[in-house]
Amino acid sequence: MDIQQLWLGAQDLFGALDKHPILHAGLGLCLLLVIALLLGRASRYLIIHGVKLLSRQPALHWCQDLLQNKVFHRLAQITPSLVVQFGLNLVPELSAKASHFLGNLALAFTILFLLLALSALLNALLDIYARTRHARTRSIKGYVQLAKMVIYIFGAIIIVATLIDRSPLLLLSGLGAMSAVILLVYKDTLLSFVASVQLTSNDMLRVGDWIEMPQVGADGDVVDITLHTVKVQNFDKTIVSIPTWRLMSESFKNWRGMQQSGGRRIKRSLFIDASSVRFISDAEEQRLSQVRLLTDYMARKTAELRSWNEAQGNVASLSANRRRMTNIGTFRAYALAYLKSHPEIQPNMTCMVRQMQTTAQGVPLEIYCFTRTTVWADYERIQGDIFDYLLAVLPEFGLNLYQQPSGTDLRAGLLRAPMVEQSRAPATEPADP
Repeated sequence: MDIQQLWLGAQDLFGALDKHPILHAGLGLCLLLVIALLLGRASRYLIIHGVKLLSRQPALHWCQDLLQNKVFHRLAQITPSLVVQFGLNLVPELSAKASHFLGNLALAFTILFLLLALSALLNALLDIYARTRHARTRSIKGYVQLAKMVIYIFGAIIIVATLIDRSPLLLLSGLGAMSAVILLVYKDTLLSFVASVQLTSNDMLRVGDWIEMPQVGADGDVVDITLHTVKVQNFDKTIVSIPTWRLMSESFKNWRGMQQSGGRRIKRSLFIDASSVRFISDAEEQRLSQVRLLTDYMARKTAELRSWNEAQGNVASLSANRRRMTNIGTFRAYALAYLKSHPEIQPNMTCMVRQMQTTAQGVPLEIYCFTRTTVWADYERIQGDIFDYLLAVLPEFGLNLYQQPSGTDLRAGLLRAPMVEQSRAPATEPADP
């Protein structure tokens, strides 16, 4: 009896729905949407659970990157729109126009989630590539961003064409007339893409390189290379974003060559007071001959000068006709020997001590060599130790470092002047009584 009543109630309900086709179609659409959402949840669970099981295999460890970038999440989101798309024919009382519009709308959602899945796939491929050894020398982030931009542009064209029920070729033909506007809008993107290709193909820039570009305030390590910008973290921990095209149109200094060479250059001068430059005496020559770093030099130089002076005959008795060693030349030889014996100076690279053009600040002696390390802190320590020692050893050769007079020097000179004048004044005789 109850079953008959239920059956009769159902017949009455369907009969009422037949009298209201819009309500009938609306209920059918709601039921189809609920089924689509439930199938979407089920497909998402099955797909993700299955991929997690596959990712446990060592050969399929890359599936974990796809999961982290939600590639399969996006693919599972296509299921509801596909169910709606193919289930519209089963909805009763649905007009052809409504079915066609809803079918296009479902197709547009399918294309949208497919685009998102492709974008997530590109992100996953970028993560996989970042773990390879090639990622240290070649960055593909700019190419990935360009590919995503192209996918989004063409995807947007296809979605709009689907919604308005027109061919995508019609919209693409209209883009030809807008090419000038597109070139103007995407000028920086096109310039950056060409610059990114040139930088990567010519190996001019890598992530981790120390670059210096004073015109944009960049002096630090490259932390990211994208399609539009290159991010540089300065040594004061600030971040500078440089448009990629500027790295091709303007000059910048890349210190990678120095880091790869295994040595960092020291190039600094000692300014010797010209008034302290003189010949060394015989006693000084004997004393300096006992210095270990100068033993070979002094013996070789003494023999050379003696041979030259003997060849001059009697004229060598005059001081101006005789060659003698100078304190600045001897110090130059000592400094060179000191650098070559230093354990932290690179022996396979240029090492010299040269005298530069005399200036108003004295006679520059330039120290030119390379350290064994490229680490900044160690480099500064080695350089400081070398110059500390050379500055301290200058008086041993009778040389003085040039230094401009300071306020203290001027005050001391002014105070000493009256005392000097007083000491030079003649003693006054006592007056007659």
